[in-house]
Amino acid sequence: MTQYEAVIGLETHIQLNTASKIFCQCSTQGWNAAPNTHICPVCSGLPGSLPVLNRSVVEKAVLLAKAMHSDIQAISYFDRKNYFYPDLPKGYQISQYDQPIAKGGYMDLPMPGGEVRRIGIWKAHMEEDAGKTKNAGGERQVDFNRCGVPLVEMVTAPDLRTSEEAGQYLIRLRQLLRWIGISEADMEKGQLRCDANVSIRRVGETILNAKTEIKNVNSIEAVKDAITREIERQIVEVEAGRRVEAWTLEWDEDTGTLKKMRSKETEADYRYFREPDLLPVRLDDAWRDQILLNFPELPLERKARFLKEYGIPEYDAELLTVERTFSDYFETAVKAYRGDAKRVSNWLMNDVLRMINDRGISAADLRLSPAYLAAIIQLVDSGAVNAPTGKSLLARVEESGENPAVIVSREGLAQVNDSDAIRSACQEVLTESPAEVAAYKAGKVTLLGWFVGQVMKKMRGKADPSQTRQVLEELLKQ
Repeated sequence: MTQYEAVIGLETHIQLNTASKIFCQCSTQGWNAAPNTHICPVCSGLPGSLPVLNRSVVEKAVLLAKAMHSDIQAISYFDRKNYFYPDLPKGYQISQYDQPIAKGGYMDLPMPGGEVRRIGIWKAHMEEDAGKTKNAGGERQVDFNRCGVPLVEMVTAPDLRTSEEAGQYLIRLRQLLRWIGISEADMEKGQLRCDANVSIRRVGETILNAKTEIKNVNSIEAVKDAITREIERQIVEVEAGRRVEAWTLEWDEDTGTLKKMRSKETEADYRYFREPDLLPVRLDDAWRDQILLNFPELPLERKARFLKEYGIPEYDAELLTVERTFSDYFETAVKAYRGDAKRVSNWLMNDVLRMINDRGISAADLRLSPAYLAAIIQLVDSGAVNAPTGKSLLARVEESGENPAVIVSREGLAQVNDSDAIRSACQEVLTESPAEVAAYKAGKVTLLGWFVGQVMKKMRGKADPSQTRQVLEELLKQ
């Protein structure tokens, strides 16, 4: 079989996390609201209503453009994109066409094998969302709550070659959107939507077959599956001597299949023209500088710095830069600890991250502050408390918000290093456990850990584990 490669471009629709819609003051929080309760004459397209641009939408679009290394345009225009569909009450969508807010750019995409792929960005433009329709009781019902919700549509160059690369692009994009704070990017809630344009060509050639567009995919795994199926379908068509038609395809998640929706539209079908009810967006230097004043260090840059500055392993640096508040927490804790950054990383990635996930919160919500975490690690390092007590302090501090040293003092949690007290407790445990002692001496040496646990229980977890183990081994030899 002739070898083929895929040529893939993605169009992502990013819902910006503004409080109100792009051209009116209606709330954007309509996901679980009753149908048609977050609408007004503007977003429902009533005659005579006029749009007013939400300043925050522009500012968030500029942040995204900066993160994607795009050319931010000093002047951009809104246009009308004309098409007729039940969820588009005006009969057109206010979007941007040939003079968008951002042009060009790229995103570097680290792949699991270590390769870094640079994916080009053609443009990013602001636009309003449409509503949604659903079938209910044999009727086609329309909900306009999403009409006017602000979006940025971003279009990649056709630089992706596999479904896995497309998945990695979406993972990194979602991370970036949350990192710079412009979108929650939850695909299940429609806050990040993706259309994939797919075509194939023979390896080494530049001539492409017609491309198809895949719509209605609401998860990263679904995007990967849909692209894989479409690549396979196109190869079968070409190998059979048939032409690949320029279709718009719908992904059916329940059956894992693609269905033809319609022939693919061209730009001419939308009859773009300038939006007469909105002025050009003029982004002067002062406004731009104010928007970008506190622009954060981006994840890949921070990861590289963590590797160099703190000498932590690649795995640690990757995990510590997945989410911005977790990354900030780590760096603040390292500065408070004033010791080995790897030691802080270990506590964070194991115990603290488990606490965050179990409670469904972010690092920014923890009552266990970075300074308190550093203090707990220092208590363990100094021998003031043993490691198990240190671990238990994490939850105690999170519950109370108290300084860990105060809890240790009040509850008498300080580690016991008194050899006589430890020896006495060890002797009691052995006396109370003749069967286990006999089994140990018969060769079941794994029981030593059980004996240590019994001594720790007897001493309320305050015994020095190392010293306890040493004393037990000595007594069991007798």
